[in-house]
Amino acid sequence: MASAKKTISFGIPCYNSAEYMDKCILSILEGSDYADDVQIVIVDDGSVKDSTPAKADEWQERYPDLIKAVHQDNGGHGVAVMKAVEHADGVYFKNIDSDDWADADALKALLGQLRRFIDMDEKVDLVITNYVYEHVEDNTCNAVDYRRVLPVGKVFTWGQIGHFKMSQYLLMHALTYRTETLRAANLQMPAHTFYVDNIYAYVPFPLCHSLYYLDVDLYRYYIGREDQSVNEKVLTSRVDHYWRVARVMMKAYHVYDDIDCAQLRSYMMNYFTIIMAICSVFSKLSDRPDAMDELKALWDELKAYDSRMYRRAKHGVVGIATNLPGKVGEKITIGGYRVAQKVVKFN
Repeated sequence: MASAKKTISFGIPCYNSAEYMDKCILSILEGSDYADDVQIVIVDDGSVKDSTPAKADEWQERYPDLIKAVHQDNGGHGVAVMKAVEHADGVYFKNIDSDDWADADALKALLGQLRRFIDMDEKVDLVITNYVYEHVEDNTCNAVDYRRVLPVGKVFTWGQIGHFKMSQYLLMHALTYRTETLRAANLQMPAHTFYVDNIYAYVPFPLCHSLYYLDVDLYRYYIGREDQSVNEKVLTSRVDHYWRVARVMMKAYHVYDDIDCAQLRSYMMNYFTIIMAICSVFSKLSDRPDAMDELKALWDELKAYDSRMYRRAKHGVVGIATNLPGKVGEKITIGGYRVAQKVVKFN
């Protein structure tokens, strides 16, 4: 029986992941040298097409002090992530999706830093690390770091952050939360919905009063499979998922009224603006006959909820560029997206 509280819990949501979940789990076990203060919570999200449930149980049987297998009816990615948070015994929590993995040296560095925080009784709410896109289609890597945006190697607050480029926002892959801070955010993840990682990387931020940036390339994000949720065809077919996510983010805060720190307020408003821009672009790309009506309803809802957030999201540079009127405007918007896609390589 494990007695001491864990330093960190890694949540691994799995849905029909038998083909690649072992690599993810092993990367954490081997990268941590099988440390007894590290926990892995495997959440089987109602898998029925392969051996994921059995694999999860087998891993728990092999390493009962390190691995916990949790089974639930299928609820989708966000519900599975929060189930892992619910079962986490670690002071810190990090999610790693089952088709991704952790870099061993970077993981050792993270563990060392988290242990120091705990030894010094220093309550750091959010630890940020780099992540790397592993592009399967051309076998290239694209690392996202924050060296010119965040203070390196010291505890800081939101008031000390710089300006983020569009290609380097703080996505789920970069985040290790203090578990009690993440739980305090009481995230409401819509079931059976993709792209909820945007909620995870937005709603808890005002509760994070102390931050630390560890400049290591920890998270290896595998990208380019045809069935991936960020594949353009898949994303376009699920544009309604983005509408759902945008509504949750919209109603989490009246950004200009609720966020006291100017730098965090600006960051969150810019990030939300990008989510609304994604809704606009993929509504235009969608074959759904109701896509543009639903997009209009989303913008109308934002306008009614908070007119200042609406003006910033709709009538700023990004909003104007992604909501140009008419067929010509639509072509320009989609053309601009294609250019951004090549530059940023985000899917």
